[in-house]
Amino acid sequence: MKKRQIGQHPIEVTEIGFGSLVMSFGQLDLTPEKGAEIVSYALTRGINLIDTAQFYQTYPHLRLALRSWNGPDPVICSKSLAPDGYGIYKAIEEARRSLDRDVIDVFFLHEVYGLDDLWYRRPALEALNEAKAKGKIRLTGISTHHSDVAEEAAASDGVDVLFPLVNVASMGIRRGDGFGTKEEMERAIATAAANGKGVFGMKAFGGGPLLPRYRECLDYALNIPGLTSEMIGFGSCEEVDRIFDYLDGTLPADYAPDMNRKELFIEETDCIGCGACVERCPNGALHLNADGFSEVDRRLCMTCGYCAPVCPMRAIIMLTKRQD
Repeated sequence: MKKRQIGQHPIEVTEIGFGSLVMSFGQLDLTPEKGAEIVSYALTRGINLIDTAQFYQTYPHLRLALRSWNGPDPVICSKSLAPDGYGIYKAIEEARRSLDRDVIDVFFLHEVYGLDDLWYRRPALEALNEAKAKGKIRLTGISTHHSDVAEEAAASDGVDVLFPLVNVASMGIRRGDGFGTKEEMERAIATAAANGKGVFGMKAFGGGPLLPRYRECLDYALNIPGLTSEMIGFGSCEEVDRIFDYLDGTLPADYAPDMNRKELFIEETDCIGCGACVERCPNGALHLNADGFSEVDRRLCMTCGYCAPVCPMRAIIMLTKRQD
C-alpha cells in the first residue's frame, strides 16, 4: 500500500487508515478480543495508521492488538472532546497509559462543531501544542464536519493535521448552521496541504449510506488533491480485504456490498431530535422516542438510506448487522 508523508512532518502513513469507531460501544460493540483480531489483521495486510478517540472506548481493543504485533510501530491517532487544557491533559495521559505508549503520534480536538466551538476550545488547542513541546504527542490536529472550521484550521499555525469529513455526496458536511459542500472541503484541504499540513479524510461512505456507491466513493476520496490518508471504519477482516481488492485492481467492476447484511443505526450522541429523517422515511420506519431522539423500527426499515442526506448532524449510520 502506498505511503505518504504527513505534510512537512517526517512521518509516513498508508493511504488508508484504520478507523476504530465502528467497533465501539455505539456501533458494533465488539469485544476487545474481536476488535483486536481485526486491527491485527489490518496491520498484517500493511495498514500502518490507526485512529481512535477517548469517546470511542476502543483503547482496550487496540492495546491487545499492539501487544501481539511484532512489526514496525503503527502511527496512532487519538482525539478528545475536552474543551480545556486540563481535560486535554487528562485525555493524553489516558491514551498514553491505556495504549502503553510514551508518545501519541497525532492528537486531535475531536469533532469541532463550528467556529464558536473552535473559539471556545482554544485553551484545549493550546494545551495540545504544549503537550507537543513536551514530547507527549508528535502532532496536533483538528477533526471536524464543518467546512468553515476546516478553513480556519488549514490556515492556523497551531494545527499540524486537518481531519475533515468529506465524500462524493457532501453527506454530513456542515457550514455554520446549514449544510456545507465537498467543494468547500476540497478548498480547505488544498490550503492545508499548501501550508505544509497533513490531511486525513473521514466518512468516504457517509457513515454507510453511500456504500452502494463503493467504487465511486473511493475513487473520489483517494484522489482529492492534498489528502494524505483516508480513514475507513472496519468492522470485519472481510471489509479490510475489500479495500485491498479495490487498491490492487481485483475488485469486480460491479461490486457493491450486500445491503441485506446492513442495519440502520441512529447515533444518539449526534442526534438533535429535529425529526427530518422521520419526515423523509418512505416506509414509516423512523420515529422520535420518549427521549426525543430518532429511533429505528427494524421491522419496517428497508435500509434504503433515503433518510441520511436530510440529517443535519450525520447521526444516521449503516453497519453490518450486530451478531448477538
